[in-house]
Amino acid sequence: MRTLLTCAATALLVLVPRAADACAVCYGSADSSMTAGLNSAILVLLGIVATVQVGFVALFVRFRRRSKKLQAEKDRFQLIDGGVT
Repeated sequence: MRTLLTCAATALLVLVPRAADACAVCYGSADSSMTAGLNSAILVLLGIVATVQVGFVALFVRFRRRSKKLQAEKDRFQLIDGGVT
């Protein structure tokens, strides 16, 4: 079934070459609205990816700071001799 679908998709692209054409950016039409929209979309997606990555870095920095703070708090306490075990 998968082979049949692959063959059908390939035949469709060969028989209808207009569907397989490249976009305006690939043709070199730098002043078309399609190119401007595509460039804007790329910048928006890069902004989203960058924001998520900065969020992950901030999360791990916060984890590290909290860990160091908790370790310092733990080291402040001393075990009393004869305490509950």
